[in-house]
Amino acid sequence: MNINSYIDLYQVLEDNPTTIEDNRAFGLKHKSLRGKPQKQLLAWADKYKSKLQKPLISLSFSSYLYGITITLVILAFIFGLFSGMGLLSYDGKEPVNIIYFIAMVVFLPIFTMTLTALSMFRINQTKSILMHISPAFWMEKILGWLPSSIKDDIKEFKINPLLTNWIIIKRSQLVALSFSFGLFVALLGVVVTQDIAFAWSTTIDITPETFHQFLYFISAPWRYLFPSFVPSIELIEHSQYFRLGDRLSPNIISHASSLGEWWRFLAFATLFYAIVLRLLVLVVSHLGLRYAVSTSILKLIGTNRLLREINQPIINTNSTQQEALFVPTHDGYEQTIEKFKEYDYDMIQGLGMRYDELLVISDSIGLSSPKHAIVGGSNSLDEDDKVIDDSSGDILLFVKAWEPPMMDFVDYLADLSINDNVKKVIIMPIGTLEDDYKTTDTYIDIWANKLSLSEDGKVWLKR
Repeated sequence: MNINSYIDLYQVLEDNPTTIEDNRAFGLKHKSLRGKPQKQLLAWADKYKSKLQKPLISLSFSSYLYGITITLVILAFIFGLFSGMGLLSYDGKEPVNIIYFIAMVVFLPIFTMTLTALSMFRINQTKSILMHISPAFWMEKILGWLPSSIKDDIKEFKINPLLTNWIIIKRSQLVALSFSFGLFVALLGVVVTQDIAFAWSTTIDITPETFHQFLYFISAPWRYLFPSFVPSIELIEHSQYFRLGDRLSPNIISHASSLGEWWRFLAFATLFYAIVLRLLVLVVSHLGLRYAVSTSILKLIGTNRLLREINQPIINTNSTQQEALFVPTHDGYEQTIEKFKEYDYDMIQGLGMRYDELLVISDSIGLSSPKHAIVGGSNSLDEDDKVIDDSSGDILLFVKAWEPPMMDFVDYLADLSINDNVKKVIIMPIGTLEDDYKTTDTYIDIWANKLSLSEDGKVWLKR
């Protein structure tokens, strides 16, 4: 379930290529999805999106979004790489102040992730400063640079604000993560290619002991597994840098060989705070986007009507009263029934109908069967013979009331009756959907007169 699914459903609903019968038939064919409205809607859209004009808006939108996102990700990585190289620039005269790098890989990620968390809590707002300060927000502005044909297609629909906000949040995490990878690569590259002397210096009056406690706290996620990656109090004391003129203190010079050990702490701080935590936020944003798609799908115009048509029978003409199953009359054909039996038929067949139409008619009348089959019409003789061979027990045969019974119907009925496994065949003339599948006595009399020409004890007529 993704943004493409949402857009496809939106576009199919706009074109509305189905009828009530089509939708109800879809519901009957996908009974396993009942009670799962989102999955029903997505499966329905997936079935009918092939009828949409190409290219699909979802493909155009996803291509645009992917192109913009990958561009921002690459730019963020390059920016992070050069930022890291600038922060770690070493000319051999002065040590590299780790305070700047710690601020970039610890404090900045924590600050931006806090803003992200606040944005998640205010996700339903259409206008939010927290959203607008995100770099990914400006992806929307690039819509104006697109070719007019693609731009017009995308602007035809309005995305739910909830969905838009989650897209911005997720893309922002990808950009920030790429920037952090750039910093990490810069750190490793500089450490491998240069012999750097790290130190720390700040105008604020901080003792080495206080700074050690601070770094010990920051190292909490890995200090028990990798204790050597936590700066010792000795290293902190030896690497404190006081700027006075152009000379380094004798303390730093005498311990110059140990000043490079800072890279371990900086690497793990970057990995945990700038990369691992960001990955966790990215996972949360991905789940949030999926939730937004699931929620937004149900808010599209037309989904409530569509779900009703999928899950509710069109009509129900079946009587709830218990009456005699077989009521003989003397109006042209004696073997007639007035009401259906209360148990399932062994097979329901439709003469010259579509399979979907047969399912909907059976459902509308309130009948069920383990087997449904289409006979006559475009079927070949071999296909009809196969249906006859599969027939057994009580068979309900729907026929179109307004079409007079032809010889192919009479021949099929005769072959069906010959099957020893068939006990009864109930012929039911039906009307159109507009008439709630009800027909008139005039049409029924036509079928009754036709059936009266035969003396088949298995054949009954439903009035």
